[in-house]
Amino acid sequence: MITLLIQLIVLCLILSVVWYVITLLPLPEPFPMIIRVVFALIVLILLIEFLTGFMGTGVGWRQGLR
Repeated sequence: MITLLIQLIVLCLILSVVWYVITLLPLPEPFPMIIRVVFALIVLILLIEFLTGFMGTGVGWRQGLR
């Protein structure tokens, strides 16, 4: 259970740094919103995969660590 918490904290730290860098990029107006939406979808998919791997129903991260 502790390893799950540590993995989740590391994942959140990495994703928050990526989000910070994305918000700093000076792009023309429609592109920042598109990039943020795509990034949010990727994060959502990663979290779902992470949690289903924890429940034992998916091929998430926990099976990759064994």
